[in-house]
Amino acid sequence: MKLHREILRLAVPSILAGLTVPLVGMVDLAVAGHLGGADTYSAAALIGGISVGTMLFDLLYWSFGFLRTGTGGLTAQAYGRHLANPSDGDDPELGRILRRGLQTAFGAGLLLIVLQRAILLLVFLPVDCSPEVRELATRYFYIRIWAAPATLSLFAFKGWFIGVQDSVRPMVADLLVNGVNILLSVGLGFGYGPLPAMGFSGVALGTVIAQWTGLLYCAIAVRRYRPLTRNSLSLSRLLKSPQSKCRRRFQENADTEGLGCQGGKADEPEIRLWTLNRDLFLRSAGMIAVYIGFTMISARYGDMVLAVSAILMKLLLIFSYFTDGFAYAGEALTGRFIGEGSREGVRTTVRETFLWAGGLAVAFMLFYLWAGVPVFRLMTSDASVVDAGRNYLPWLLLMPLTGCAAFTWDGIFIGATAGKDLRNSTLLCAVGFFAVWIAGKMMAGASLTPETALHILMAAYFVHLLIRALYLTLRYRPSILSRTP
Repeated sequence: MKLHREILRLAVPSILAGLTVPLVGMVDLAVAGHLGGADTYSAAALIGGISVGTMLFDLLYWSFGFLRTGTGGLTAQAYGRHLANPSDGDDPELGRILRRGLQTAFGAGLLLIVLQRAILLLVFLPVDCSPEVRELATRYFYIRIWAAPATLSLFAFKGWFIGVQDSVRPMVADLLVNGVNILLSVGLGFGYGPLPAMGFSGVALGTVIAQWTGLLYCAIAVRRYRPLTRNSLSLSRLLKSPQSKCRRRFQENADTEGLGCQGGKADEPEIRLWTLNRDLFLRSAGMIAVYIGFTMISARYGDMVLAVSAILMKLLLIFSYFTDGFAYAGEALTGRFIGEGSREGVRTTVRETFLWAGGLAVAFMLFYLWAGVPVFRLMTSDASVVDAGRNYLPWLLLMPLTGCAAFTWDGIFIGATAGKDLRNSTLLCAVGFFAVWIAGKMMAGASLTPETALHILMAAYFVHLLIRALYLTLRYRPSILSRTP
């Protein structure tokens, strides 16, 4: 019962914070939609500019998701070792992990600012939109890119807080960022009180200020953990290049071991973080390929297919926000028990996390069964879209069970820092997704209709979740239980 309470303590704040994310997007779109006529652009173009601009950053930042997951897994294990052996010197492991994460995040953010023009050209390659929408999305990008160091640093902070079993501060950070974002997007968009009316640009600037506000909060909140970080986050250490220690190790080991930078101890946080981040980056690439592929393929078959598929994905997204809360709990507790060397703790965490996530999956299956059509009506007033959507609701009944397993295993494997398995599972499921789509398209041949195309696409998405779930289930014992005595 105690572990059940611990899972809920970690999961509920993450769920509450996650649910504010779509609210921000809705407000930004609403602000843009009511700015019609400003800057000589129509409301449709302004909404399109926000949508495409936001998508560009989703793609960009998704590639850096390893900053949260990698930092979180390593921190959870270090926290478990800290509980078993509290003394850790002047520069404790928990502090070193956070410092390396922040150095990587802030440095990457500055690099994105320097390379912003090249990045914009690259991310626009797969995007087909009108010249007006492209111009607005470009304006949005050039403003919001200045939040990159703060946004990526928040990834590292959130992972670290979850690793030390604290989901309240990431929740507060998310609520603060999203709340400030909403207030400033409305205020700077329309001009309220002392705030100037900046129109479309105000929405982007509101996001920038909100991200830096969140970073300031995390920098203050982490002071509560000074006994765990001590001098690790001093300005001199933060400004010190993370490469310097690696270079020294290379010089020390070159003659004796020939191992260079890889010749340090296996549990050196910075080496483990770099290795884990490489695998998690490739994992992100596989996930991006699936989600971009889903959107781009559906867009080829007309506005109706695109609209129905977009609503279906929104409904699945709501489920993922809830499940992610339990995945974060599984991540934090799995890493902690591995750090403590508790095999029974890991087994109990897996069993009880799956119990909660499985119950949630059943609840969402009932929700999709009873409320699927009403939600479609809520999302659109177009009766033809609602009628078309009815044909695909059965797919939603299949997704929660496979999605529950895939998402929950993700959290557990992240806590175990099993980056290689996470990488392999995602790359395999990406191959499975496109293989099912290509096979289905070839079988349909010339008789392929837009309606059938979307059924094949939903089948491909289901298979991609199934592959992730099955692969990680098979890897549980050799990759995770073997880590504990």
